[in-house]
Amino acid sequence: MQYIIITFISFFVLRLMSLSYSIKNEKRILKQGAVQYGKFNSLLLTLTHVAYYFSALYEAYTCKVTFNTISIWGAALMAFAYVMLFYVIYKLKDIWTVKLYIIPNQRIEKSFLFRTVRHPNYILNIIPELIGVALLCNAWMTISIGLPIYLILLGIRIKQEEKAMSEIR
Repeated sequence: MQYIIITFISFFVLRLMSLSYSIKNEKRILKQGAVQYGKFNSLLLTLTHVAYYFSALYEAYTCKVTFNTISIWGAALMAFAYVMLFYVIYKLKDIWTVKLYIIPNQRIEKSFLFRTVRHPNYILNIIPELIGVALLCNAWMTISIGLPIYLILLGIRIKQEEKAMSEIR
């Protein structure tokens, strides 16, 4: 269990680092006149993300899961997800936030990844991350209940983002 906790905490710290960058960007773009879309859904996504993480860890604890082959696959998937997260942050730079904001004269990222994968932050980071944390913890209840709930909220978010982005294209 200790390797699961260490791995879990390591990735959670990375998530907190990305959140601090998001908060810094959010403060700056609000001064530039950014408008937030889907505020309530963003709150639900945040709460669900945290609940999902800790549900997986709690499930591992109560089931006395030890770090195993499935955990290794989960950690590897999480590592991939976080590489993608930080690549998306690198590409979006000053406009990347965990919330959905549109600033006046917002640029649209047109690099290879963004042309090839629609919503790479969700498809290549969030979904693999959630699957990875569940695998890390062997959290079968969490993934079977939590992932569908999260995917519904993420689907709503994607529709909100598409609508907001269509206004600046």
